[in-house]
Amino acid sequence: MKKIWKFLSSMKFAIILLAVLALACSAASLITQGQSYEWYARQYSERTAALIVALHLDDAFHSAWFLLINAFLCVNLLFCNLLRLPQLIARTKAEADPARAIETEGTAQAGPVRDPGRVFKRLRMPNPISTATADGREALFSSAHRAGLWGAWVCHLGILLLILGFGLGQMTQRQYTVYGVPGQTRPIGDTGYLLTIDDFEVGLRPDDTVEQYTADITVRDVDGRGSQSASVSVNNPASLYGMKFYQNSTGWAAKINVQKDGAPLQDDVVCAGEYLAVKDKPELVVFFSAFYPDYVMTPGVGPSTATGALKNPAYLYQVYYKEQLLGMNVLMPEEELTIDEYTVTFTDPQNYTLIQIKVDHFTWLALIGGLLTMLGLILAFYVQPARVWAMKGDAGWTIHGLSRKGGALFRDRLIAAAREEDADASS
Repeated sequence: MKKIWKFLSSMKFAIILLAVLALACSAASLITQGQSYEWYARQYSERTAALIVALHLDDAFHSAWFLLINAFLCVNLLFCNLLRLPQLIARTKAEADPARAIETEGTAQAGPVRDPGRVFKRLRMPNPISTATADGREALFSSAHRAGLWGAWVCHLGILLLILGFGLGQMTQRQYTVYGVPGQTRPIGDTGYLLTIDDFEVGLRPDDTVEQYTADITVRDVDGRGSQSASVSVNNPASLYGMKFYQNSTGWAAKINVQKDGAPLQDDVVCAGEYLAVKDKPELVVFFSAFYPDYVMTPGVGPSTATGALKNPAYLYQVYYKEQLLGMNVLMPEEELTIDEYTVTFTDPQNYTLIQIKVDHFTWLALIGGLLTMLGLILAFYVQPARVWAMKGDAGWTIHGLSRKGGALFRDRLIAAAREEDADASS
């Protein structure tokens, strides 16, 4: 059992896990995630597709084996921190023990000096405490920056919480997609909240290329007890009611007007890729297949758009009756589609926004882990524990110091401080 405990908390096991994790991430990055078996078979071969699906490489970062690797890494970090904790506490106490410091051979020594207190101040050490050596000589002692001893430990704890926050978040995360045009209100899955698209703007550069997509949204619960609003743009998500809202993409929508025997029947906004069932004959369906803002017909290629600007709009539609295709064509704004007593027209093309919503209850844990990791790195690299003590002799005070981080620089600082004090005293 001791051997298992020792191996699970060893650096060797951590290096093995990190190597396996790096290989797994590299393999997953080379394979397009979230596709079907048929897609992988077309891209590679049936045998490779079967292997990808069997090993869950199509969704590697949510697979059991990937989570297991991370779980073992968490166990390694936890055991490592638990084993080191008693030693670290003892070492921190030892750093403040004047008797132990005086018995230790320091990395730096200078003197004699007349006023050791001023040397302590030059080194920016806390006020020294009075003590005595084993042979009864008067001594002064001060220690500083003991928090630097905890750098690696805090960093390991931060990485542990970071992995736990990410892993638990991936296991419990829920994602929803809501799309529509300004004025529409759609439910956010099964969350009990409604999302209203207040406005949507496509920002263009001087050359008419897209610079930014920005949607103004309002989220309220279905009971109407409260609401929160925000603007969402690409790379600028918003947080409302514990959910994260991302501006994911955009597309085209249009208003489809249906008349029956010349009388208005329905007037709905439909996004490209959606179906519209005729209100009094639901088995009759109009499918808004695609929209071309600057329509051109190229022989041998078919309908396409010359530019992204709204110059010559056209609508590609398909009509179904009882799931049987009746026909398809491209309809211009001034044209009408007649189906028996029904007349269909397409008008008012506009961009719709697609908002992606993520619910992750462990983001806070990953955030704390990230902050602790940064704190640990700062403590490890920039906070240098130091002990300085002075012992009185016949010729004056001798200054000693010890710092295991940047020992050479610390020695130079201590010698320089002693010389400056000696020069000031002589003058």
